[in-house]
Amino acid sequence: MAPFSQIFAAALAALPLCLAQMQPGPPFVRLNKNDSMVIVADLQEGLYQVVRDFDPITYRNNMIAHSAIASLFSLPIVLTTSAETGPNGLLPKEISSLYPSAPLIRRNGEVDAWDNADFRAAVRAQNKSQIILAGITTDVCTEFLALSLRAEGYTVFANTEASGTFTDKLARDANDRMVAAGVVLQGVFAIVMDLMRDWRGEPGSAQVLPWLDTYLPAYGYVARAHEAAVTNGTLAPGEAGL
Repeated sequence: MAPFSQIFAAALAALPLCLAQMQPGPPFVRLNKNDSMVIVADLQEGLYQVVRDFDPITYRNNMIAHSAIASLFSLPIVLTTSAETGPNGLLPKEISSLYPSAPLIRRNGEVDAWDNADFRAAVRAQNKSQIILAGITTDVCTEFLALSLRAEGYTVFANTEASGTFTDKLARDANDRMVAAGVVLQGVFAIVMDLMRDWRGEPGSAQVLPWLDTYLPAYGYVARAHEAAVTNGTLAPGEAGL
């Protein structure tokens, strides 16, 4: 058996590690629907065609779902486009028609939307500290703007499902850089759930389930299956008691 002095020395050496493991981890940054806004950055019909890290149908739905989050939770939204009279094209009408009165900043040169004075003014006018962001491309329109917003002190939630780019590698590299700057990466479902917080709230189940049925049918059909089971279901032999 080792002498007591050796045992004591080993325990003493392990103490800093034990104390470090007991320290609280990084804070859980939560979305607050009363302090959040949405930005649509260059989700344009021309730029949509360069996205190769999603299949086209999935990505189209993700772009529209991202934009519709503001409507579901009555959040302010700022739209911006880049050279929309050129090859980048217009915002899809499924997005623009949702917000006919929202600020739409048409940039004619600035790559990073934050370099545009009108865009900065539109964002600041919303008086929100949390920004939910998506753009094309992930490594330019989303990343550059996210890093600029972080430098200004905003908390940024980058919607990784609604931001697209040329390759998976470019998306990973951009996401790594954003994470290093403190940007929170989330998808549509996580953003909606964090804003809602509680199915019994407002908006809650009555508003969110129909929204999910439209914009995230993979979950909407969970609710549909439950409805069918309750209103039209009968147990097959052998199911009772399972």
